[in-house]
Amino acid sequence: MSVSQDYSSSEQRHRIFAIVAASAGNLVEWFDFYIYAFCAIYFAPAFFPKSDPNTQLLNTAGVFAAGFLMRPIGGWLFGRIADRKGRKTSMVMSVLMMCFGSLLIACLPNYNTIGVFAPVLLLLARLFQGLSVGGEYGATATYMSEIAMRGRRGFYSSFQYVTLIGGQLMAVLVVVVLQQVLSESDLKAWGWRIPFVMGALTALVALALRRTLTETTSKDTRDNKDAGSVAVLFKHHKTAFLTVLGYTAGGSLIFYTFTTYMQKYLVNSAGMPVKTASNVMTVCLFLYMCLQPVFGALSDRIGRRNNMLLFGVLGSLTTVPVMMALQSVSDPLVAGALIMVSLTIISFYTSVGGIVKAELFPVEVRALGVGLSYAIGNALFGGSAEYVALGLKSLGNESAFYWYVTAMMVVAALISLRLPRQPTYLRDSHATEVNGQLCVAQART
Repeated sequence: MSVSQDYSSSEQRHRIFAIVAASAGNLVEWFDFYIYAFCAIYFAPAFFPKSDPNTQLLNTAGVFAAGFLMRPIGGWLFGRIADRKGRKTSMVMSVLMMCFGSLLIACLPNYNTIGVFAPVLLLLARLFQGLSVGGEYGATATYMSEIAMRGRRGFYSSFQYVTLIGGQLMAVLVVVVLQQVLSESDLKAWGWRIPFVMGALTALVALALRRTLTETTSKDTRDNKDAGSVAVLFKHHKTAFLTVLGYTAGGSLIFYTFTTYMQKYLVNSAGMPVKTASNVMTVCLFLYMCLQPVFGALSDRIGRRNNMLLFGVLGSLTTVPVMMALQSVSDPLVAGALIMVSLTIISFYTSVGGIVKAELFPVEVRALGVGLSYAIGNALFGGSAEYVALGLKSLGNESAFYWYVTAMMVVAALISLRLPRQPTYLRDSHATEVNGQLCVAQART
């Protein structure tokens, strides 16, 4: 039976609007989070002035990684809120916290004004943002998997990464525009603050959109004593948790390697001008964003498990050759083509990451299971990607990072073999509207 036969036209429009509204909030959250990475080249001297350029970037990368360490706490806190109080409540709270973090960074005095308190407050702001985005992923992935229409869940759920990448793309575009209208000295002096102000303001727009969302869980589900329980999660769903943690480790590591870190890699290792590297990444991120619905729809046909296996195997085979080729590339077109080889492979994972996680957990611990496992994997491997890469470079052993990423791809491929051929929980579930509320009806299999 086709999707159109399963759902009335008004219900289809309602669900699509909900996906758009949730995705728009997701875009703003990730713009706020990623603008730090793309502006680090300019604000690093303001907070770490007594270091050489590589050490300054290493310090800002350390702060970036520290934000990831808050993700498990955010995944637990907001996952519990989403399971006990509702997905909508969790998503509204997380975007408010992200707004505060961005506003704090935008207003921070530099090191010359308040001394060591400057980097300390920068770290504090990133911890708030890390807490926020740690809760954002689980709640959004869960909501979109529950609101999406049967038979097209891969396609619609892929829009979580469309907007996640869109947040990165917006961050890059803002930096590119600022590079055109401001001098490098102005960018280092005060121009880097503009994107953080924009992030705080757009977070208010996201708040308005998220307040229009319809809740997907019933009151009975939220009042269940097992809802949001860590004890229940680890007692009955430990295998699912470890499976998600395993492939998230490799997926997040290679994702951050070829997105946020790649701009710095092109500048520091390939010797590309900053503006050229930003332009290359802008085009690559746009194409990467466009690939997500394509690979999401593919998963609806070939299965999520096959998507994940292709990601792990192809990532294992291509990472080292691509990174080594990029190290000596001088032509921006060639650099962009090489980056797109890896981003296309990563799309097998990013397009369906959220729905794969959601399909492994029952409704009462779904947001917690998705959010916490993803957050831990990101904290340990994704958030540390830049720090490890720059650290190995400073030790004169940059190629060791390529093999580190490859090893984690092998792990991801092996763990993907543990994924069920059919989804465990969402296969026969769907949200139905009851008294104006979308409530998840789920058949356990």
